[in-house]
Amino acid sequence: MFQISTMEGLELVSSNKIFGGYQKVYSHESSELKCKMNFSVYLPPQAEGGDVKLPVVFYLSGLTCNEQNFITKSGFQRYAAEHGIIVVGPDTSPRGVKIPGDDESWDFGVAAGFYLDATNEPWTKNYRMGSYVNKELYDLVLQAFGNVVDGDRIGIMGHSMGGHGALVSTLRNPGLYKSVSAFAPICNPTQCPWGVKAFSGYLGEDKSKWAEWDATELVKKYDGPPLTLLIDQGAGDNFYVQKQLLPENLVEACRSAGVPVILNLREGYDHSYYYIASYIGEHFAFHAKILKA
Repeated sequence: MFQISTMEGLELVSSNKIFGGYQKVYSHESSELKCKMNFSVYLPPQAEGGDVKLPVVFYLSGLTCNEQNFITKSGFQRYAAEHGIIVVGPDTSPRGVKIPGDDESWDFGVAAGFYLDATNEPWTKNYRMGSYVNKELYDLVLQAFGNVVDGDRIGIMGHSMGGHGALVSTLRNPGLYKSVSAFAPICNPTQCPWGVKAFSGYLGEDKSKWAEWDATELVKKYDGPPLTLLIDQGAGDNFYVQKQLLPENLVEACRSAGVPVILNLREGYDHSYYYIASYIGEHFAFHAKILKA
């Protein structure tokens, strides 16, 4: 049986057996976001009995997604089970807080939290996804799953807006994550339409605040433990063609700063979960090599 530490306020929403482990979804009241939030946890078969502590990888989803997209579409559980990695996936924004205008567009507000801490009203109270992921949920996982989680072996990955979140979370919090990778990340949000729209709304017009949540800007001054960034990009991705993602900007900044970076450009692949499912195994192998070294 899979046992977790009892924790008041943590409610099991669903549990499904897959590849010998269990894909679970929990809900809890978030103090950072001031609303109820769901998050997913995959416990691989190696977690059974709680006799060994396993590495963890957080996965951050993209625009319009919630905690369900990755766990139902990517097929990651096969590789997490193979490598013995626990996988945690939060939702992408606060839900049900009913801020005027939060549901008027698909790329801002609900399902578009951009994994930052808003400083512009009326978003400051609830839109604190940066602190939610890297403090509240991070600590909750260590506490609730402490009998199976190795707190010294934690990585992070994401897709699109979530790829931005994974990169920024790592660069803003040196040492918190030992490994990081991203599928089609928004690499330079201060220079693309998605980022300009989101940052203007959440952070206001002071562009010095924008740079604090931009991976390309952050890597220029990174001063933390050795780190290799793995970036995966479909060459047939319309958002890549439309200059929303700008991975080359990040690669150039990494090389200037001496931060190792790998950019895999995948011919013919788009922005969808078909693409993610095709290469998710390589990403788990990358994280496993670092986290299990």
